[in-house]
Amino acid sequence: MKELMSTEQLLQGLKHYRRIARQDLLRAPETPHPEAFRLHAEARRALYAGLEQRASAEGPQEAVDFALEQYRALPFTTGTAEHEHPETKGRENGLENFFLMIGLDPKTRREARNARPKLSALEGNVG
Repeated sequence: MKELMSTEQLLQGLKHYRRIARQDLLRAPETPHPEAFRLHAEARRALYAGLEQRASAEGPQEAVDFALEQYRALPFTTGTAEHEHPETKGRENGLENFFLMIGLDPKTRREARNARPKLSALEGNVG
């Protein structure tokens, strides 16, 4: 990762991403899968708000560490239909946007991605 952003820069970037998610919420009814699109946008928006709170209270590095922890815990949804698992896909998309914004080292992102569980493994443990 490049030099870590200041708290103010991080908050400004997250606020921008939250606005985009809000715009997506407004256009959800116009999409082929309105409910899934809405849930995806809401998941991103909630993620950005949580990262804003973390950055404000604890600082940028703690927000990054939290985001990486959240990313490692997300199951892979690759291969599922576009409208399936919208909350998980929204969080994944939001975290990946965040990593791009902060200039996270590709190796760090790849290592976190490789630690993620498979969706089928999680579904098999439910019950």
